[in-house]
Amino acid sequence: MPQPSRTPSRTHLVLIPSYNPGPGVLETVRAARAQWSPVWVVVDGSTDGSAGRLQALAEQDEGLHVIVLPENRGKGAAVLEGMERAAAQGFTHALTMDSDGQHPADLIPEFMAASQADPGAMVLGKPVFGADAPALRVNGRKVSNWWANFETLWMGIGDSLYGFRVYPMASLIRIMRGSRWMRRFDFDPEAVVRLCWAGVRPINLAAPVRYLSASEGGVSHFRYLRDNVLLTGMHTRLFFGFLGRLPALLLRRLSSRRDIP
Repeated sequence: MPQPSRTPSRTHLVLIPSYNPGPGVLETVRAARAQWSPVWVVVDGSTDGSAGRLQALAEQDEGLHVIVLPENRGKGAAVLEGMERAAAQGFTHALTMDSDGQHPADLIPEFMAASQADPGAMVLGKPVFGADAPALRVNGRKVSNWWANFETLWMGIGDSLYGFRVYPMASLIRIMRGSRWMRRFDFDPEAVVRLCWAGVRPINLAAPVRYLSASEGGVSHFRYLRDNVLLTGMHTRLFFGFLGRLPALLLRRLSSRRDIP
């Protein structure tokens, strides 16, 4: 495996939650490793044999670390497990990306640099869709994005669902430890809303997203009805949380406007 020329970061790592991603996961991990060190993969109870292949890869590469969970817990739970272990080793920030090849590994250094320049912020990927993007998925996310911005009084969430982003880990771990939610498909949008509530400012950077066909090795665990029901319940929950925080959010917005010269 080609090794990155840069010295491994002691603060920022790439964190890849992975559940039954198919053989393409090795290409995803190699692409991430070509851009950054270290890269951690959390295998979330996969049953497709990918855990063994990833562990074999890690044996040849000291910049790759693989965590294998005994059962499937959900994306958010896998991210939390990885972050808690990384924080215990002194890391402060994690760039999350999907294991299925949809996210642009070549932009990892740019996103990390933005985070290093403003470590108190979260760096969010704002997806640029190609012709291969399913219209149902592209249009459907607009609803979640509108609600996420409403629930934060338009603090600047460019896209609530795109999982290619850099989190300040301490803030997110604290939020997740205090909540029973954010463990499955609802993780990405709820994380950014609650981080905004906690005062973590979003920085948006454009990033392309690929939708691979089955012939290209694409694997999707998205279920339109199930996952949209989950998102509806999540935004209902967030709406009531928003109402309780509305006075504080209004004061913060008014204060930020007064600070603008």
